[in-house]
Amino acid sequence: MEQLITANELKEIGYGEGKILGLVLKAANTKILAGEKQEVLALVKKLKQYPESFLDDKILNPIATAMIEEAQPPAEGMIALKENPGQYAVYGAGYIEDGAMKQMNVAMALPVTVAGALMPDAHQGYGLPIGGVLATKNAIIPYGVGVDIGCRMALTVFDIPENYFLENEAKFKRELVAHTKFGAGHGFHGRYKADHAVLDSADFNVAPFVKQLHDKAYSQLGTSGGGNHFVEWGIIEFTGRDEALNMEKGKYLALLSHSGSRGFGATIAGHYTRLAKEICKLPKEAINLAYLDLDSEAGQEYWIAMNLAGDYASACHEIIHQKLVAAVGGKVLAKVENHHNFAWKETWNGEEVIVHRKGATPAGQGVMGIIPGSMTAPGFLVRGKGDEQAINSASHGAGRQMSRTKAIQTVTKEEMRAELKEKGVTLIGAGLDEAPMAYKDINKVMGAQTALVDVIAKFTPKMVRMADDGSRED
Repeated sequence: MEQLITANELKEIGYGEGKILGLVLKAANTKILAGEKQEVLALVKKLKQYPESFLDDKILNPIATAMIEEAQPPAEGMIALKENPGQYAVYGAGYIEDGAMKQMNVAMALPVTVAGALMPDAHQGYGLPIGGVLATKNAIIPYGVGVDIGCRMALTVFDIPENYFLENEAKFKRELVAHTKFGAGHGFHGRYKADHAVLDSADFNVAPFVKQLHDKAYSQLGTSGGGNHFVEWGIIEFTGRDEALNMEKGKYLALLSHSGSRGFGATIAGHYTRLAKEICKLPKEAINLAYLDLDSEAGQEYWIAMNLAGDYASACHEIIHQKLVAAVGGKVLAKVENHHNFAWKETWNGEEVIVHRKGATPAGQGVMGIIPGSMTAPGFLVRGKGDEQAINSASHGAGRQMSRTKAIQTVTKEEMRAELKEKGVTLIGAGLDEAPMAYKDINKVMGAQTALVDVIAKFTPKMVRMADDGSRED
């Protein structure tokens, strides 16, 4: 039988000797992973860098889990779950897989849980499902926040008309490529290197472990992650005047970005999750929901580090947008930013709680947000309605309906090119695992949360850049 991937090829992309390498090699050599070799190599590289992104993947879930999980906690001192957990609101239940519902059921049984909700883009994650919202009493769950701490959307609206963009696409593509960088590893060098006040924050001194990450943070400043992260040009349309943003009805060029705290945040997440598991010993089904008491030293350390990672993620977006604004010119008319994969201190039912939004957008009364679709589907600028059942939340996107392995097995390059051509989208980077067909219908997702947000404007992608791989479109 022809070998699809060799051990040396896996080592070249970061796998070391051991059980994981063998599992990936077996999956490839028994042709469990179907598709062209370059696509499979790109996929297993993403698996190595971002294993959490594959926990909803039926084929690669066991490998992803093995890569992330630490030793099981001892039976002694086990914290019991609630026998009768509370109910939680579910939006768009018909679009949500059973795995995400089961994870949410376990999260509701934690002794510190006060309330929960599940958004219509929800799918299975690690610990708390992606699209899950969980309010706890004085406790913080590192994997309730997620690996990519403070991941966010940032939007800049220009006074540049649609026609100018269409007539100068080559310029906008050139600047997009020059001022963005994706994937693992170091960031910009030389004249493209940036600096930011966040690097001077005293919060780096919260713990020696965090302080040691300063160089990593500096090296990746102003860059974006892999997976579903992107920076894109598009046209945003306001169907009427918006007083709060001072925007008139019409179409405008806009820049939209999606990324988080890079290796800095991921390392913080891994460190404090391991610490939480040592301190908070939960049953096997809840092990990845281990929490830290906010009154404890570890809880306070994580809280400060999490907020620092969120500030860092925001700084990365700020730098990207500043560079591209300077490169293309034009007047900035409006800016909106919102984040997920975070925890907030909020009041719910008259008491202070810690609200975890893992892949869910804050949608309190009047709070602005951006909910993207896919590389060819529209995104929406929204304003929250403050629905208490949803714990003042909404979806953070369309959500996956197809796993990464299923996408590369079933979607062809020709189909993806045809979809891009039909929608008039130029794609730079990305693979078949990020094909538009892999995502839920954003219009259905938005239809399931009309009680949560009002749509203010519609964003249509025109030029999308994502992490480079073997399926790069030139």
